[in-house]
Amino acid sequence: MTKLTFGSYPFLLGFEQLDRLVERTAKSAGEGYPPFNIEQASDNTYRITLAVAGFREADMAITVEDRQLVIRGRQEDEGEGRVFLHRGIAARAFQRSFVLAEGVEVAGATMENGLLHVDLKRSVPEAVVQSIKITKA
Repeated sequence: MTKLTFGSYPFLLGFEQLDRLVERTAKSAGEGYPPFNIEQASDNTYRITLAVAGFREADMAITVEDRQLVIRGRQEDEGEGRVFLHRGIAARAFQRSFVLAEGVEVAGATMENGLLHVDLKRSVPEAVVQSIKITKA
């Protein structure tokens, strides 16, 4: 079976990078912790909300590199010297990745009631019409 890619269509020129983005997104889709929501607040704004109960702002890091938003969390284990009869709240590290489209930027991040909100904003490029002069060879 032949794998179809965006680059295999002759009328889609310069979309090879889109194949890499789709593959990178598919790899991070299997993660299950922490749970999250993605909502569209308006035509050009989005909000990612992660349920991060027990994490402090200092326990988390948000980075953007090569159009990939990465949210990491790591709690310090404060269970030393404590005896748990049942431990259902895990103090485990996590990493969530989201691929951002061209022109989408992080507008800010806030913590509220155990929820981490990451706000995104898309810049709308202005329409450009370009005329190409035809010259004799």
